[in-house]
Amino acid sequence: MANTNVARGFIPYAYVSGAPYNGSANIYYKAAGYGTALYVGDPVVTHSASNDANGVPAVQIAVSNTVPGMVGVVVGISDGGPLAATPVTVTRDLPIYSPASTAQYLLVADDPNLLFMIQDDASSQATAPNLWPGLNAHFVSGTGSTVTGYSGYQLLASSVATTGTLDLKIIRGLNQADNVISSVANTNMNAKWLVRVNRHEYVNQTAGL
Repeated sequence: MANTNVARGFIPYAYVSGAPYNGSANIYYKAAGYGTALYVGDPVVTHSASNDANGVPAVQIAVSNTVPGMVGVVVGISDGGPLAATPVTVTRDLPIYSPASTAQYLLVADDPNLLFMIQDDASSQATAPNLWPGLNAHFVSGTGSTVTGYSGYQLLASSVATTGTLDLKIIRGLNQADNVISSVANTNMNAKWLVRVNRHEYVNQTAGL
């Protein structure tokens, strides 16, 4: 049985303690001068040069295998914000993604103790998937959907290794009936995994980076 290939980026799932994710997130800002669209599930990193006038931290897309890693994952898009100069009256549904070159406030799940669900990209990997938990991996970018609003980011299967500087720690496969974790290398990929951020901006980083 093959797994369904549905990439949706990083989805907050639970905390390391086992407590369920409670929807908590913090407000961040995306400046009008940033020319990249952001989608729900995208990993982001702060970019202090673009903070808003009230000191709300600005974010941009996080790039795999770079310092300082990522601060969290986009979980919501707003038309306005609690510190916007002019209050916004929302007369339509909130946007499902943040277009390029558009100033918006974003909700970001930024707790370093969060576990995220993410699909692997089915790239070649000699280690059988059932042996991945406890190993590390990078993530790989993918095109987000303007229809669903979801990210296209995935776990880069070909990067799975013991290397401690990789972006993510693979905690376990998602335990559900339609998620097949194979004991044979390169079989039944596009599996869904629970991962923790190894390279989190708020943990184990050098001040000032």
